[in-house]
Amino acid sequence: MSEVAQRKSRRSGGREARKALRAAPLAEDIRPIRPGLEGGNYRPLSEAGVNRIHQAALEVLETIGLADAPQSGIDLMTGAGAILGADGRLRFPRALVEDMLAIAGRDVTLHGREARNDIRPGGSRVHYGTAGAAVHIVDLETGDYRDSLLADLYEAARIADTLDNIHFFQRTVVARDMEDPTDLDVNTLYACLAGTTKHIGTSFTSIERAEMGLEMVRMVAGSDEAWRERPFVSNTNCFVVPPLKFATESCEIMEAVIRGGMPVLLLSAGQAGATAPAALAGAVTQAVAECLAGVIYVNALKPGHPAIFGTWPFVSDLRTGAMSGGSGEQALLTAACAQMGRFYDLPSGSAAGMADAKLPDAQSGYEKGISNVMAGLAGLNMVYESVGMHGSLLGFCPESLIIDNDLIGQALRCVRGIEVTEDSVSIEAMRTVCLEGPGHYLGSEQTLSLMQRDYVYPVIGDRTSPKEWAELGRPVLIEKARERRRAIMSAPPAHRIDPAVDAAIRQRFSILFPG
Repeated sequence: MSEVAQRKSRRSGGREARKALRAAPLAEDIRPIRPGLEGGNYRPLSEAGVNRIHQAALEVLETIGLADAPQSGIDLMTGAGAILGADGRLRFPRALVEDMLAIAGRDVTLHGREARNDIRPGGSRVHYGTAGAAVHIVDLETGDYRDSLLADLYEAARIADTLDNIHFFQRTVVARDMEDPTDLDVNTLYACLAGTTKHIGTSFTSIERAEMGLEMVRMVAGSDEAWRERPFVSNTNCFVVPPLKFATESCEIMEAVIRGGMPVLLLSAGQAGATAPAALAGAVTQAVAECLAGVIYVNALKPGHPAIFGTWPFVSDLRTGAMSGGSGEQALLTAACAQMGRFYDLPSGSAAGMADAKLPDAQSGYEKGISNVMAGLAGLNMVYESVGMHGSLLGFCPESLIIDNDLIGQALRCVRGIEVTEDSVSIEAMRTVCLEGPGHYLGSEQTLSLMQRDYVYPVIGDRTSPKEWAELGRPVLIEKARERRRAIMSAPPAHRIDPAVDAAIRQRFSILFPG
């Protein structure tokens, strides 16, 4: 081999070694991004605005109150100090709100079935995950929307399980091949458990089905004690019907799951201009008032029980009344809700990343990017709906789940911000390069040391030059996502339920997913 060829071979070998090093999983202590990065530097509300919304929410609770609580809830909340009016509405004195906020759970862990997947919402720690309960799958092979099936939910869970920037998994689609409500609730929970060991969120449509869900998670945990020590499933509970009414049956379900040791997401999902005031501050105020009522409810039943302050006001396009989840107004609402959660120092969650775009296109990218970054910068603890969602939550796209994992990586890097230290201002690096070195920083000790610790690289996003891109056959992002999807689903499944437990679950319940 000639000397030139040897030099080329050495350079090529070194380049391949560096590529392999970059592709290898990073040790936790040098990862540039991770679950729970601290946000909170973006504040859409002034301090005076936050206090005015708080005072307005207290006034709403004290003078308007909420209707339609079940009798069990009336007994709990009046026992704690709420007042039942002749009009059937429960009203909440300010002192009661303050007392319940004082005992509300703040040091909350949402467990995964593996400890490495545990997350700790609270403070300004940021976590991104799924949600949505879409009724359609965006089929990129045909360009059509089709009914979502149980197999689609399982696939979404399996894909999310492999994606580093998706920190929790709440059901993404409704299995429309499950006609019986019991089959739907039981099989939804099973498909999630079979697909991922990350923390799971799901819902139930009756107390009986909630009890069945609790029985299943106890079987997976091994015992009631093991389940209560590390509850790895939360109940997403729409405990209110905006404006300012309790959802009677959902409240009864909430009581059952709390007694069963399951964390709850207190979800208030009014739609500005329809079921919440069109004024953005008014939509936030109503959502805060409703979730404060939820805090009272939960802590009257079980002080300190883990609950997520789920202010989820949505936006209407006021020309048509249709939901507009990808709008700038939605991004502002979500960020404002994050700020209110931090004001109360409660673990909080809201929705971002809900593209109105029907497909993973440029509109989808800017809609998801703006709202996900704003939510993270505002310090929202649990960013739901953040990946995969299209058509204002009507459609879920598996390829978008993979594409959006890259997007969330960039959002998390924005959340992390810029650390300013004596070393990072780089005076010594400048001195070495300019006075002693080659006059550039390529290959410098600092550059190499920060290459993986401070910089985030997309998994499927393209950063090649136009020339290299052409030489590679002009790869298209959606095609790369499709290839990744196929690779994940063609790999042997890492069975997420012990086979013996799985057999027992199938004997006990009507599991319609193939073994």
